[in-house]
Amino acid sequence: MFLPSQFFGAPTPVKISRISVYQADLPMKEGSYSWSTQSFSGFDSTVVAIETDEGITGYGETCPLGPSYLAAYPEGARTGIATIAPDLIGEDPTQLDRINDRLDLLLKGHPYVKSAIDMACWDILGKVTGLPVYALLGGKRQEAVTLFKVISRTDPDVMAARVAEYREMGFRQFQMKVGEDPTTDIERFRKVAAAMEPGEVMDADANTGWRQHDAIRVVDAVRPLAAEHDIRLYIEQPCLTYEECLTVRQHTDLPMILDECMESLPVLLRGYHDRAMDLINLKINRMGGLTRARQVRDLCISLGIVMTIEDSWGGEIATSAIAHLAQATPESFHFQSSAFHEYHTVAIAEGGPVVTGGTMCASDAPGLGVEPIMDVLGAPVYTT
Repeated sequence: MFLPSQFFGAPTPVKISRISVYQADLPMKEGSYSWSTQSFSGFDSTVVAIETDEGITGYGETCPLGPSYLAAYPEGARTGIATIAPDLIGEDPTQLDRINDRLDLLLKGHPYVKSAIDMACWDILGKVTGLPVYALLGGKRQEAVTLFKVISRTDPDVMAARVAEYREMGFRQFQMKVGEDPTTDIERFRKVAAAMEPGEVMDADANTGWRQHDAIRVVDAVRPLAAEHDIRLYIEQPCLTYEECLTVRQHTDLPMILDECMESLPVLLRGYHDRAMDLINLKINRMGGLTRARQVRDLCISLGIVMTIEDSWGGEIATSAIAHLAQATPESFHFQSSAFHEYHTVAIAEGGPVVTGGTMCASDAPGLGVEPIMDVLGAPVYTT
């Protein structure tokens, strides 16, 4: 990795001296967040603080979307971090590949556990070099990141009414949550599409919720809506398995986004060779952090695959990581991202991405540019 200090000799190594873990509740502004067959009034997030012997502290965050969305859950994140943290003391957090090798040696799988640690190490690297993380991820290739607004699953008329509300906020791309009863979902498509303006984006995200035959029924029914309303209509992760999604993809000419099944580089390569998708949803904590997410990002660019860049969920810290990775991605390969910290009634950090209308910008400060609000986080639930 290129660092400015290499012009002047090797940088002074820093060592991890302490790792602390915090728990934070993130209540939803709209009261609940619903997708497929699930609904939550808030999410349980985990914040990691990694201190060094040079007095520099880095912060990371991991927030599984409830215990039944992916093979991840909040208590598991904290238990996993507590399990591996003692063996990271004394390591140099700026040696990112070495840190990731160590994480994989200490814990097999569980990428959502490793994500917050890796994210905090990127924050430290930025502070050590005096650079924002986007500069370390390849440089600022977008001045602002295009956002989508989630239309949470509820009554079709309510969902349609929210389009105008969100448009007033500056959004032109909408992720409509479906994946429940196919008949009701088709009604959601029709009413939301009728509320949209020409050129706007409808990303219909089933979050694995449809059976294969129901997904085929839905895509057949809604296909005319794109031309009828002059909108850009995408289908996202219609079914649970890769094979089911591939079958749906082969049945329709609507653009396909794969999300939950895109969990590794081998699956990405399989999808590319099978022509299983047009885009992927790249989630940072599903890959194990920014280091591995950057690898996927770079391979997607080489293969010509466009990306939604986000995370499972999170507050200002996780959203900052999203913004830095997205701003370091060419605009032509970036479809959209989400400003998760805008959905909550509680802020857990200062310095999060600045949201203006339907875009956001990461901080230009060194590292992720965020500072946790310790009065909100409270006492750590674990310290090495």
